[in-house]
Amino acid sequence: MLPLLAASIIVVLVCGYALYGRLVARNYALDDKRTTPATERDDGNDYVPTQPFYLLGQHFSAIAAAGPIAGPIIACQMFGWLPCVLWIGLGVIFIGAVHDFSALVASVRHQAESVAEIMKEHVGRRAWLLVMSFIWLALIYVIVAFTDITASTFVGKTEELGEGSVPFNAGGAVAIASVLYLGLSIVMGVVERFLKPPLWLTTVIFVPATLGVVWLGTKVSTVLVLDVAHPQKVWGLTILAYCFVASLLPVWLLLQPRGYLGGFVLYIALAVGTIGVFVGGLRFPGEFDVTQPAIKTFDAGGPFGSMFPFLFVTIACGACSGFHGLVCSGTTSKQIAKESHTKPVGYGAMLLEAFVAVLALSTVLIVAKGDGPLPGPGKIYGDGVGKFLTVIIGKEHYVFAATFGAMAFSTFIFDTLDVSTRLGRYVLEELVGLKGRIASAAATLATLIVPAIFVARAAPPQPGARPAYMDYWLLFGTSNQLLAALTLLAVTVWLRKERRRVWYTAVPMVFVMGVTLWALFAQIRQAFTLLGQKGLAFDAVTMNGLVGTVLVALALSILYEASRVLLSKTPTATQAEAS
Repeated sequence: MLPLLAASIIVVLVCGYALYGRLVARNYALDDKRTTPATERDDGNDYVPTQPFYLLGQHFSAIAAAGPIAGPIIACQMFGWLPCVLWIGLGVIFIGAVHDFSALVASVRHQAESVAEIMKEHVGRRAWLLVMSFIWLALIYVIVAFTDITASTFVGKTEELGEGSVPFNAGGAVAIASVLYLGLSIVMGVVERFLKPPLWLTTVIFVPATLGVVWLGTKVSTVLVLDVAHPQKVWGLTILAYCFVASLLPVWLLLQPRGYLGGFVLYIALAVGTIGVFVGGLRFPGEFDVTQPAIKTFDAGGPFGSMFPFLFVTIACGACSGFHGLVCSGTTSKQIAKESHTKPVGYGAMLLEAFVAVLALSTVLIVAKGDGPLPGPGKIYGDGVGKFLTVIIGKEHYVFAATFGAMAFSTFIFDTLDVSTRLGRYVLEELVGLKGRIASAAATLATLIVPAIFVARAAPPQPGARPAYMDYWLLFGTSNQLLAALTLLAVTVWLRKERRRVWYTAVPMVFVMGVTLWALFAQIRQAFTLLGQKGLAFDAVTMNGLVGTVLVALALSILYEASRVLLSKTPTATQAEAS
């Protein structure tokens, strides 16, 4: 059952890249004779022409956060695996990958400008202000949710690894391995910058070294165990401090090498998962049987509500993610050396993320047995990757397997956190119009203030209680996909102005816009119902209600501004400004 399911998805994704990806690329008329912003402005800091394979790893690790892992697992627990597989497979080909590819091409064609700047040029300044505000709020939600998830992997007893039977401090092993991984990335960045060795040589040296730090983490798992009252809170604030520093560093020093190594960690996780899916049942008969129902219910009740629309926003990044558009137009477009590279980096990386989502889905199918309560998504993923890896290295090496699984999980998230912070800095710098190191530091600090407040005020996790990030997951997923709809809207306006076909961006935009607004209105109604019962407080319920209301107002205002331009006979930014 599981091998057949995985094989079908692989065939679908490959065909999607070869056929539909080619169709979209043909409509964009990619031309390597055009000078890209990276080659025109090469400054060694933000604008750096990068080899496509290197850039693919960096981009993939930046976009592949907790979304394609936690989202499919949560959705499978709520609704069953079949709806998840259908939405991931079809959604990514016709919507998610088109969104990423389109955002990347549009940014490269607009001198590596952000989505908001593209909206400003083709719709007007008012729309630009609205989009900038929406993006900044969405980024804050990414940082709030993912900081809590990452911090929870660094403490001794976590929802991700649990107590289990592993005879070492699981959280401490992940913490030291992650810190060493970041240090190794900086070393690689320095070597690449000043010694300029061939890429194959640095790959041969630093990729095995990355696995080495995972092994070392299992041997010194107590070094970074914090003997404090609330270690998860301390780790959360420490991670935000790291994000502050990392987002201000040149991309060559940390972002590029860490993304490249992180990409290999994710590639290895993909390979391990693929081998486990296809071989696990043969080596360990019965342990990889699928026992979860294809469809559980069409209405899960509680915060997750009905399958339509909540299936789509719960799965989130596994099929479509607005955050990817920010990465495409915020950092990746500044490193595209040739226009033809946009297809493998933009369209291809999103298909890889969809396969990550499918493998995450497969972990819940083999880990969650019986009808009892299911563990959280992090623990399911960690246990699943551990089981997949033991197919290759044997059950006697489960300690290493479990640590690798947990570090792969945290790597997905870690890379996204400081990229989100860097993008938040870019947004505020554009919005205020200030340049320089002091302005960059101030914009970074402003982006991290709200997440820091929530981390500092969060109650310590209680055994059996729902993780804190779950309080924000649905609104995060909804705002994330609504941002994707707005990005597709901006691209559609640009394409119409260029007198190109728009159906391949306009149709997905209408679908995603409708589904996300439907889900957002439902969440706002629920949040204000709870507020009426318990009163106003500085908590997740209040934040979700207020932020949800602001996001709806911003989205509808942006849609109105863009519609006026789209429906005009000659849609230009000049007309939009005049209005």
